[in-house]
Amino acid sequence: MGKLHISSAFDGGNIIVKSVASADDIRLDIRKDTNSDFFQWFYFRLTGAQGKACQMVIENASGAAFTGGWENYRACASYDRETWFRVDTAFENEKLIISHTPELDSVYYAYFAPYSMERHADLIAEVGTHPDASIKVLGETIEGQAMDCVSIGQGERIFWIIARQHPGETMAEWWMEGFLARLLDDDDPVSRVLRSKARFHIIPNMNPDGSCRGNLRTNAAGSNLNREWNKASIQSSPEVYYTIEAMNAAKPDLCLDVHGDEALPYNFIAASQGIPGYTKKQAKDLSTFLEAYETASPDFQTAIGYPISKPGKANLSMCTNWTAQEYDCLSMTLEMPFKDNANLPDNEFGWSPDRSARLGGAALDAMLAVVDQL
Repeated sequence: MGKLHISSAFDGGNIIVKSVASADDIRLDIRKDTNSDFFQWFYFRLTGAQGKACQMVIENASGAAFTGGWENYRACASYDRETWFRVDTAFENEKLIISHTPELDSVYYAYFAPYSMERHADLIAEVGTHPDASIKVLGETIEGQAMDCVSIGQGERIFWIIARQHPGETMAEWWMEGFLARLLDDDDPVSRVLRSKARFHIIPNMNPDGSCRGNLRTNAAGSNLNREWNKASIQSSPEVYYTIEAMNAAKPDLCLDVHGDEALPYNFIAASQGIPGYTKKQAKDLSTFLEAYETASPDFQTAIGYPISKPGKANLSMCTNWTAQEYDCLSMTLEMPFKDNANLPDNEFGWSPDRSARLGGAALDAMLAVVDQL
């Protein structure tokens, strides 16, 4: 039997090893985001523990960005980094305790199923082979990574779809896989009609640097991109700066910003009702979209979500509010759970990459419902 070993020196990895005295007494901390105090994302590999009852204690869990995220949460585990299942997890005495007996020598644990930059590169390469898709680089991140943007369709309406402003919210790029797969399905009548009516500009990963570094929420400069939209700069938030530059050249009729929520075990939309310029038309378009999305996917619901901002009190540093105000468009944030969908639970996998992708595909039905009235 090999020696116990924990590592996170890989794409998206994050853990600090404090002690590996024995399988039932592994002590860990989550590393803070780059140049930031945010932390919650973890991703590491344990080797040498086959058949041993392991107890991994994350000792600084009570200082995480969203401690409500630990309540009724179960960590993700995988042997092959393809299938991610849930394992017993408890938040007790301000510590997160992961309990699992690995069946194999090598096992990975993560806050949610990771989405690597290598997989991102594969996604862009695959999408780029479709004759109706074009790939361009909007600019570079602080660390020189490409801001990939996929453009699809020939219609008059302009749709902007972005994901992973917060890099630890990996379900957002899994959602993108399902969305892109259906949008580029030439046998799908919904996608064919949408591509004739709209031009899509899609950024599957807004935060490549944070993704590589294993950050929850920030880029390499320590900026929370979804608080930079009214002050974006090349120095602190080039990812947002270059996206706004591209949006100004192709002004959105619809903007969808895809995220994950740590605490709420539901899929829901947060919209822009609190912006100073919110209109009846924006409200009508939102209602049409929500009703159609709820019909298209039982995993989506409208009963539970964030409190709606009071009129004129919306935070204009956030993408959804800023774009709604700036371009007078239908702008929304989609939130998915790190835990499970409480309305339709799956005990083995919880909310998962597959379910995220299916919800991504279902979004096309909601977009088709609203495209003609935008």
